[in-house]
Amino acid sequence: MNRDFYLNMANARLSFPVGADLVLREYNDHDDILRDGVRLGHVIAEAAKRFKTPLAMPVMDLMLEKAMMLRSLGGISENDIPQWHFSSCPTDEQIEKIRAGLSGPLDPRLKANVDAVQFIAQNTNLLPVGMSIGPFSLMTKLLADPITAIYMAGMGLTAEQDPEVKTVETLMELSVDIIMRSFEAQAQAGAKAFFIAEPAANKVYISPKQMASGSDIFERMVLKYYKRITSAMNEYGIDLIFHCCGELTDEMVKAFVSLNPVMLSLGSSRKLWEDAAIIPKDIVLYGNLPSKKFYSDDEITVAGVRRSAMELYAKMKSAGHPFILGTECDVLSVCGCHKTIMSKAMCIVDCFGHQDSEPNIVVDFPDTDKVRERA
Repeated sequence: MNRDFYLNMANARLSFPVGADLVLREYNDHDDILRDGVRLGHVIAEAAKRFKTPLAMPVMDLMLEKAMMLRSLGGISENDIPQWHFSSCPTDEQIEKIRAGLSGPLDPRLKANVDAVQFIAQNTNLLPVGMSIGPFSLMTKLLADPITAIYMAGMGLTAEQDPEVKTVETLMELSVDIIMRSFEAQAQAGAKAFFIAEPAANKVYISPKQMASGSDIFERMVLKYYKRITSAMNEYGIDLIFHCCGELTDEMVKAFVSLNPVMLSLGSSRKLWEDAAIIPKDIVLYGNLPSKKFYSDDEITVAGVRRSAMELYAKMKSAGHPFILGTECDVLSVCGCHKTIMSKAMCIVDCFGHQDSEPNIVVDFPDTDKVRERA
């Protein structure tokens, strides 16, 4: 894709949440839809229509790659997968099982995501967006305490010198393997952009003091593993949409910029109008309204969302940086709070509805009203 596509969205003042889950949860059988690629594709297209965006953003589920990896090992119950961790470095036998599993069919949830991308590509003129967790964040989900090993690596210890560092580096390699498997399947299905969510690559896990003192820990534990991913994306001609909602230093933001995303999505801890000074103008900044608070009017009201949105837009306009107003992360439906959350998501969409200019981007949508009766 041409970067002008994303710059045009910013110039057209599009504003939308990452919120496919909000639409999905309006269906009685939402869990079944997650395993049916065609129906999931309908829901993703409906979300794009609802939120008035040409980007067909998938449901963000950052457990998918971990689940597929652990299922390939065998002997781990489905209920245990979310909290299961390696207690030591994977053995050669475990590594062989994981890699053998990656060479086989995708599991039903990942397969549905791939099929949904294909549905979007073949039946709409929306931009099909693939999605995956980032390798560093996946690694942190596989260990109970990755921080100690990462800190030791930041001190210069290698895998040959320390078993915990070896564990982290081995899991990073496996994480890249499964992300590549997921990416290539979505690319072949027709994805034109790939959304990588890397929330854990932040100053909780990586020491800013070590970075400031000259440690290459961010390069060593985060950036170097993206070389394989971004190389493949370039070969396929697929754009990177990069997301990190964690607390970051300026150096970390600059490191993400080095990945050359077309869009950079940052959390509400960042002042985007200040970040604009360190980010090239051909990278669209996206965000970063506090969507994690949308569930409660005690945290933020619709009026508060609108006020924050207009303040953020005004500051970004003054900064002169291409910007799309949106959310700090994906917006999840919460039982009992769905209408409250959706009203705030739609407040973002309608934020500039009173303006005379309308987005100059036209999209066609399939009939999304016949997927299934709503909840």
